[in-house]
Amino acid sequence: MASESIQIRPATKNDADTIVEFNRAMALETENRRLDLPTLRQGIQAFLESPRYGSYIVAELLENKSRTAIGQLMMTYEWSDWRNGVFWWIQSVYVAPERRGRGVFRAMYEHILAKAKTDPKVCGIRLYVERENRSAQTVYQRVGLAPSVYTVFEQDFILGPEAIQK
Repeated sequence: MASESIQIRPATKNDADTIVEFNRAMALETENRRLDLPTLRQGIQAFLESPRYGSYIVAELLENKSRTAIGQLMMTYEWSDWRNGVFWWIQSVYVAPERRGRGVFRAMYEHILAKAKTDPKVCGIRLYVERENRSAQTVYQRVGLAPSVYTVFEQDFILGPEAIQK
């Protein structure tokens, strides 16, 4: 019988192709958006080269001495003057469809939660989720996240009709 486990690690520049593919799949699945791949690749490379923006973590399945990327999670930072601290924002969550419901997101979330609790400047963790994505909302509530009192508004200068092909 095969022995398998999930390992969480920081993403590196070597993970760029996997992150591009996971983000492409996520946008198509959750919002029916076809992202411009050169723009997406440039954005991920710029993010991975700029730790001040945040970081990605990758979930890997370790099975019989081989590693397969099965999930990702991106964190960005928001300063809170009210709290004199930083919120870690969870973004770009993706778990390979065949691995969903098996604790991959929970492992990634618990990994960053443990790190956040050891950093006195982190005042909380936030995420946003597409309002119709009920299954993701259920998963997030199961790990202890609760709906916020805030609603997100935006004016998107980049992802207009010319950048996204529906």
